[in-house]
Amino acid sequence: MTQYDSRRDFSGDARLLPIAAIAAVIGVLSTGTAWLLLRAINLFTNLFFFQSLSTAFHSPAAHTLGAWVIAVPVIGGLAIGLIARYGSEQIRGHGIPEAIEAILFNRSAMSPKVAVLKPLASAVAIGSGGPFGAEGPIIMTGGAVGSLIAQHFHVSGAERKTLLVAGAVAGMTAIFGTPIAALLLAVELLLFELRPRSLLPVAIACAVAGFLRPLIMDAAPLFPQQSLPLQPVALLSCVVAGVLCGALAWLLSTALYRVEDGFHKLPLHWMWWPALGGLAIGIGGYFQPRALGVGYDVIGDLLQNHLAAAVVVSLLLAKAVIWLIALGSGTSGGVLAPLLMLGAGLGALLAPYLPGGSPAVWPLVCMAATLGGMMRAPIMATVFAYELTHDANALLPVLAASAVAYGFTVITMHRSILTEKIARRGRHIYREYGIDPLERHSVGEVMSATPEAIDAGALVADVLQSHFGATQRHRAYPVTQDGAVIGMLDRAGLEAAGHTAVHVRELYGVNAPIVALRGETCRTVAIRLAVHGLERIPVVADAAGRQLVGVVSRSDLIKSTLILHDEENTRHRFRRLSLRNARTD
Repeated sequence: MTQYDSRRDFSGDARLLPIAAIAAVIGVLSTGTAWLLLRAINLFTNLFFFQSLSTAFHSPAAHTLGAWVIAVPVIGGLAIGLIARYGSEQIRGHGIPEAIEAILFNRSAMSPKVAVLKPLASAVAIGSGGPFGAEGPIIMTGGAVGSLIAQHFHVSGAERKTLLVAGAVAGMTAIFGTPIAALLLAVELLLFELRPRSLLPVAIACAVAGFLRPLIMDAAPLFPQQSLPLQPVALLSCVVAGVLCGALAWLLSTALYRVEDGFHKLPLHWMWWPALGGLAIGIGGYFQPRALGVGYDVIGDLLQNHLAAAVVVSLLLAKAVIWLIALGSGTSGGVLAPLLMLGAGLGALLAPYLPGGSPAVWPLVCMAATLGGMMRAPIMATVFAYELTHDANALLPVLAASAVAYGFTVITMHRSILTEKIARRGRHIYREYGIDPLERHSVGEVMSATPEAIDAGALVADVLQSHFGATQRHRAYPVTQDGAVIGMLDRAGLEAAGHTAVHVRELYGVNAPIVALRGETCRTVAIRLAVHGLERIPVVADAAGRQLVGVVSRSDLIKSTLILHDEENTRHRFRRLSLRNARTD
């Protein structure tokens, strides 16, 4: 009979349930925060463009200000600069890079100022005509809500990260009605792991926000449509669309940071930059009013091919220019909605020339592919497109084009539009992650199974000569009494005895020694060595009896990475293709 292996597929922890319960509460609060943000955007839009106090939706394109519209975004930019300088500089930017930075470099701790000032600044920016989306600000704000709630509980940094991400993606769910895409955004961009301890609470927060969303807005998909099934030749069209969308993502990301570099060269304090960005918004909005604001109505028209080609070109050029200048100026606003519009516009222009499907499908395909390529999140972009439209026939072409755009940007761009922002602050992020090789192997597979031990009854003087003399082989040795481990001994421990006429057992107290079990993962024991600053620890058969069965060292633990090295770098050919006909008897 084989011995029962107690190792698990996933790490199990009773704390998973209370963290999930807190995440559910955060889902409720983030939904309410999303509702407040949307109402604040409407309030400032009506105040800036229609001089009325109302939270009803009105498109800024319907204004009657004439040339005075140029001044509106400038006023908004001045307000944002003041908020950033005298409130919190963290409100500047898209929102998602700031959330990632807080997760990886600030132990997922965010301040109450951010939770209040970020939505305020974003509402002012978008309400005064800024060509941004609400998703970046709500991700930052929802993340701040989750972090603040977590800071009131006795939780670890990893648990606080989970609750921050839960708040962020719950807010995205409330804005767009895309809970699965929001969960995938967490997996592909924010969590930097795929474990039950994070996946379950975040999924619950998204589900809660999804169920509550009909209470704050229409439950229908944001851009409902239904395209016709595609023909096989459409695969080639998807490849072409994916390459062009990847090129668009590269162009936009490169241009954005060129613009940002230009602002850094100005002999002005950064507080004034959003006002200069606002001037560009105002001029662009004067000539093309539909480029102002979030532009969900414009995205809907593009997806339905309701706009003539000349109008689309004019709109996209205006949107791209004012978005790049405004975002490069360091104002507060999101990137998703502008990317959706620019991608959909590219699809609308390509639709007459791409065979294999109805023209209505290509704006959606290019919209998702541009998003997936720009953010390096093709799975999220594919599901996001489906949840926005409920167009099942578009799933396959969207997946194909998003994958191609993703591959294009991975090859041509060192970093995405999100991580480039963080890299410019001196912090590199490596976004690939997989199963840790230390997690795949147990201590019993890598330990030294024939350890050299010191008997507890030996004299210190004898041990100094036999184990720590000229023939010393190891830095430390396990000490055993009747076969059971009572500790580890090194030269420093012997010299601390003060004199050599005592037995080794007299150097140890009643505390249990630090040991490892054969069934523990290499990762668990590696952490134990790091925490206690040890080089080697004994391996015992069980925690109660502590019978010595081996010794594991730091050098033993890294043996598991040799298998990974072989998998990654050693190429094998098991079968050789032959073009000659097989001989028959």
